[in-house]
Amino acid sequence: MSEPDSEGETMGRPGLEGGICQPETEFSGASAAREPAIDRRAIPAAARESLWHGVDGAPIRRIDIPACAPSGAVRGSLLFMPGRGDCYEKWLETLVHWARRGWQVTSADWRGQALSGRLGMDATTGHVEDFELWLADYAHLWKALKAESPGPHVAVAHSMGGNLALRAVAEKRVDPDALVLSAPMLGIHPAHVPARVLRPVARVIRALGDPARPAWKVNERPEIVRRARAFLLTHDRDRYADEQAWYEARPGLVMGPASWGWIVAALGSIRALEKRGVLEAVTTPVLLIGTSADGLVSWPAIRRAARRLPHGELLGFGKEAAHEILREADPVRDKALARIEDFLNRAAPARG
Repeated sequence: MSEPDSEGETMGRPGLEGGICQPETEFSGASAAREPAIDRRAIPAAARESLWHGVDGAPIRRIDIPACAPSGAVRGSLLFMPGRGDCYEKWLETLVHWARRGWQVTSADWRGQALSGRLGMDATTGHVEDFELWLADYAHLWKALKAESPGPHVAVAHSMGGNLALRAVAEKRVDPDALVLSAPMLGIHPAHVPARVLRPVARVIRALGDPARPAWKVNERPEIVRRARAFLLTHDRDRYADEQAWYEARPGLVMGPASWGWIVAALGSIRALEKRGVLEAVTTPVLLIGTSADGLVSWPAIRRAARRLPHGELLGFGKEAAHEILREADPVRDKALARIEDFLNRAAPARG
């Protein structure tokens, strides 16, 4: 991997470069299959990887994909944030999909993940002391994006990223015109045990050793780990294989277990959103997408949040979908993308 450009340089290249563009069309589930294919295992030529700097100056990776609008009309700006142990490389197919619909798309690492360093005791354990660090970084990035990019401005986030994005909106740190949450981490498994019960137990375990130590062991048989993860993440074997291809191309992306410090911090962030009146005060339109078959985050918690949000909408799937809905098999992914487009057209209509 080449070194990212430093912050402050011009972001992006002309939107018609890189082979990502196509004539503008209305999106429906059926039309997704007719989009020109992209190479999910290569950074688009039109994209630009760079570094921005967190609230304390820490260098953090980002990618910007310019809007691909042959008519010249930019639809708006979209910030996508991935989940725990995640990297934006996995989501390139969907990021390009939005760029083809006129969105100026940005994504970034969470500090301490992917190629933005580590906060723990080794190269693979995902650690953080408090989600406040990530909330501050997210608000800092959002402020910069609003200043440099056209509106409407919308936020999309997956899993842990969904928890952080919703908290940032609820705490008025960011102000998107619309928010889309894919399998947001509003509860974790075992889903039938409330976070208020899990957190005190996790705090005791964290105190028994280094908080940065991994919360579970890495299986010594990698093929078993890969099969288990594939079952939890997506039914689409090719899209799942993209992840391993990226790990081989960029070994520094690899992350393993979360730390006990992360477990306690995550449960604390979940509890912050569970407090009475927090979600009820959110005025931003929010679309939540989840699946009852999710083996990582709590589907009941997602349903409860949708009911609590004054302008909340819910798209639910069953056993046909695993955790990474936007990397699922085409019938699921197409339905989710069509619903997102409909939601954004209503909640954050194009300006001008």
